[in-house]
Amino acid sequence: MIRIYQGVDLIHIPKFRGVFERHPRFADDLFTEQERTYCLSGKDPLPHFAGRFAAKEACLKALGLGFSGTGIDHALQEIEVLPRASGRPNLILHGWLRALCNKRGIHQWSVSLTHASEYAAATVTLVGRES
Repeated sequence: MIRIYQGVDLIHIPKFRGVFERHPRFADDLFTEQERTYCLSGKDPLPHFAGRFAAKEACLKALGLGFSGTGIDHALQEIEVLPRASGRPNLILHGWLRALCNKRGIHQWSVSLTHASEYAAATVTLVGRES
């Protein structure tokens, strides 16, 4: 039997922009080098950063985790969202979060991003085996 884990998150881009402006190292702390390169290549990088941040939060929600606890400070860099050749986003998990997925029998995941006007949103679906 399979088990489905779902997470969703919505980001208000103007508020997110304010955080970026007040904390110059925000992008370095939360996004991988490849994510930063991709987001900064566009005319307005903030909607792309916001979508990726939403995906990271949605992934943590799908795993039943929050933003507190041991190891969580580095977890956001262990969740990476990069475009495939087609442009479709690809969710890549590393380190501690990848090990957690393996331990829980999660063997497949997907992400969907959207941003329009003042909002960015993401959904993450994880598929595992019932233990």
